[in-house]
Amino acid sequence: MKMRKSNYVVIYAMLAVMALYFLMPFVWMIITAFKTEAEANRYPPVLFPKQWLFSNFIDSWQSQNFNVYLYNSLTVTILHTLGILISCSMVAYGFARFSFKGKNVLFVFMLATMMIPWDVTMIPQYMEFKLFGWINSLKALIIPGFMGSAYYIFLLRQFMMNIPKDFDDAARIDGANQFIIYSRIFVPIMKPALILVGILNFIMVWNDYLGPLIFLQSRGKYTLALGLAAFKGVHETRTIPLMCITLLMIIPPLVLFIATQKYVVEQTSGAIK
Repeated sequence: MKMRKSNYVVIYAMLAVMALYFLMPFVWMIITAFKTEAEANRYPPVLFPKQWLFSNFIDSWQSQNFNVYLYNSLTVTILHTLGILISCSMVAYGFARFSFKGKNVLFVFMLATMMIPWDVTMIPQYMEFKLFGWINSLKALIIPGFMGSAYYIFLLRQFMMNIPKDFDDAARIDGANQFIIYSRIFVPIMKPALILVGILNFIMVWNDYLGPLIFLQSRGKYTLALGLAAFKGVHETRTIPLMCITLLMIIPPLVLFIATQKYVVEQTSGAIK
């Protein structure tokens, strides 16, 4: 039975109201970033500033060494995500396409590691990194990405399980070895899933605060998340600098998601081309 047009109007109106409700804090942050400090703290609140001050962003960014923080965040996030994509896709390929004794037990054991909170492994991991000389180094935040993640391995493995075995057989008939099958056949097919994993990991690492707080000590090694926390301590009573830096920090993951959202929808819908 088809719905009436009036029903569609009501549904879309409700969705628009809900979308506006969730977007209002974000919109308020953007508008506030262009105000003066007096306008931001005025009561009753002023919606739009009398003069849009773009210089707020420049002054806030130059108040601390945010260029170094940005470079560190990009380095850690990009390399960690690259390591996750390589390691998780290869391990998932092994679990999905190989048959060996104890595979299921090993897979269950790997999934069981997701039940162990990071708070439990934090101290042993710190002691291990200290032994390696990685404390106060970006290595402590980058190299674990090349060790894989149980959740992403499970996600990619489930995606590969839906790929017909005929692909493997056809490639072997043509003389391809396992690495060629993985790199030239499965990696292109897994593009939507890999992009989804990359986005999820990028956002997680980009916003990570606890890891840098534990492993980094000098300000020259700070990431943006840690730099923002230090910046908040200095400007605790000032609203405008916090709004500006927070807004600038969320731009990279937001742009990344907008640019790749079609692949996210393609993966979450379970489509395979």
